[in-house]
Amino acid sequence: MNYGEVLSRAWQIVWKHKVLWIFGILAGCTNAGGGSSNLSYSFSQSDVSPQMQMYLNQLERIPEWQWIAIVLIAFLVIFVLAVLVIFLSTVGRIGIIRGTQKADQGEARLSFGELFNGSLPYFWRVFLMNLLVGLVVAVIIFLLVILGIIGTVVTLGIALLCLLPLLCLIIPISWLLYVVVEQANIAIVVENKGILDGLQRGWEVFRTNLGAMIVMGLILIIGVGLIGGMIVGIPLFLIVIPAMSGAIIGTQTAIGGGLLIAGLCFVAYLPFLLAFSGILTGYMESAWTLTFMRLTVPAKTLDIVAETAIE
Repeated sequence: MNYGEVLSRAWQIVWKHKVLWIFGILAGCTNAGGGSSNLSYSFSQSDVSPQMQMYLNQLERIPEWQWIAIVLIAFLVIFVLAVLVIFLSTVGRIGIIRGTQKADQGEARLSFGELFNGSLPYFWRVFLMNLLVGLVVAVIIFLLVILGIIGTVVTLGIALLCLLPLLCLIIPISWLLYVVVEQANIAIVVENKGILDGLQRGWEVFRTNLGAMIVMGLILIIGVGLIGGMIVGIPLFLIVIPAMSGAIIGTQTAIGGGLLIAGLCFVAYLPFLLAFSGILTGYMESAWTLTFMRLTVPAKTLDIVAETAIE
């Protein structure tokens, strides 16, 4: 497989069809929100002002049923947001796959409505396939943790030492699993496979092209994903500095001013963050889609498609 052709073609598609940036933003929804600054400082009893004490006393007088209602409403809001994020991220991933396929086949223009509506028939298959894989992985991790705890207690810690090499393999195994699931997602969309057929097809493409998958995985996961994510995240680290400085100084003015500056900087950077994240996610998904297509579509068919696109 020509890695340079795949990477350059993916960039051409993502840069030309900027609607894929939007789907990249949607696909990255499940990757966002994982980092919080957790900036906090404790109050001693003498630090509580009389106004704060009055406020706390008022909270204590709120009826129990109101607290229950608040908890239920908060749970409902979180549930609705989680469903929305899952829906948008799944549709975003499908949209990039379909958009890349269409663009590589010579489609001159991609519209958001067409890609969004065309992604819906694949939604449940892609969602349930990823859910199935996630549940299986969660069960395996749970069983390993239980066995590790039991083995550590029974063997007085010797089993934990034996598990250390296995822990070192978690990252590469998770990367390989990610590549297989990625190929399964693409198989469901590109070849219109079912859930189990898509998983089988993804594993088949991964197994029969192991070398190419490892090379492309190293390029996209480490070269593009990790390094690109670090570059995008550097401004976020700089934005947190004023808030951290205010917390270190400790005065209310410093804390408030630091949070204000950090908040304004974050709002100013947010459009660029979304755009960079959309491009990065769109490029990676597009490159994986092209990798699948180059490894599964006969060379003669690719030549015909290329000639049609040029014409």
